[in-house]
Amino acid sequence: MRILKTLISGAAMAAALVASPAMAQDNVRIALVVKALGIGFFEAANKGAEEAAAELGNVEIIYTGPTDTTAEGQIEVINSLIAQNVDAIAISANDTDALVPALKKAMDRGITVISWDSGVAPEGRQLHLNPSSNPLIGNMIVKLAADHLPEGGDVAVLSATTTSTNQNTWIEEMTKVLPDYPGINVVSTVYGDDLADKSYREATGLMQTYPDLKAIIAPTSVGIVAAAQAVVDAGKVGQVNVTGLGLPSEMAGAIESGASQSFAIWNPIDLGYSAAMLAYELSQNDVTVEPGAEIPMGRMGSLTLDDNNEGAMADPFVYDASNIEEFKSIF
Repeated sequence: MRILKTLISGAAMAAALVASPAMAQDNVRIALVVKALGIGFFEAANKGAEEAAAELGNVEIIYTGPTDTTAEGQIEVINSLIAQNVDAIAISANDTDALVPALKKAMDRGITVISWDSGVAPEGRQLHLNPSSNPLIGNMIVKLAADHLPEGGDVAVLSATTTSTNQNTWIEEMTKVLPDYPGINVVSTVYGDDLADKSYREATGLMQTYPDLKAIIAPTSVGIVAAAQAVVDAGKVGQVNVTGLGLPSEMAGAIESGASQSFAIWNPIDLGYSAAMLAYELSQNDVTVEPGAEIPMGRMGSLTLDDNNEGAMADPFVYDASNIEEFKSIF
């Protein structure tokens, strides 16, 4: 806690600092940089980061990000944080490579940098926290569609931006396991830029272009909600199933309407909590970041790093009519 005593002599202040240095130490400032402000997933992650801060006791979370999902917006935010000389930056990246120069500048200034959710190229961060295993997520998003298509059928992907690191990785992993689902035919991949209105238009366009479409897979919490609404508005509930990655609070209506049979997500509260804990460990406890290292994440256990200094937090969890009521009020 920052303590200000205005009525104390210089000598007394010096003595107090010598006697109790911890009392004079500022909070550790960890910036949680998100893809864009106003997205429920990231607001839930911030809640988790604040939980970590409360648990640690001497941490201030600076929740920030651009107003739209651009690398340029995040670079402006990063430069501002460098000027503020924060202790750590934990960022969900809008672009794998474009942020690297700004983040290298931050590290050169002694600021800890990690990426989480959506990664930065290795030279632009110290480690990356994946919410889950990329292969598991890739398999899960196509499995969710295939589970409700015993005869197979045409499916399409509605992603975020063309440069979103995590989206592209999950789609690539999904493509790798498609031979395990021989009846599933991916007809198109479109991009809604994590904007509700554009995602809605793209989903509508998919249904118009592919009249036999059976499922839309949206590995983005914005896109999946917009696609579900597009299915309802098109009168295609029961014909087109929307699945992918979403928030229970935002997808409850889609489950109840039947526009979505099931979807998956990790807990973003846990993700923000883990990111804050990792940023704290790296910035304060001289943790060695190297392949095979196990770095504490508080109540989430520890993160084991691979050869790219990346690690997975947890497996994705499936939400459907059997459990949506339980979770929709949580996040």
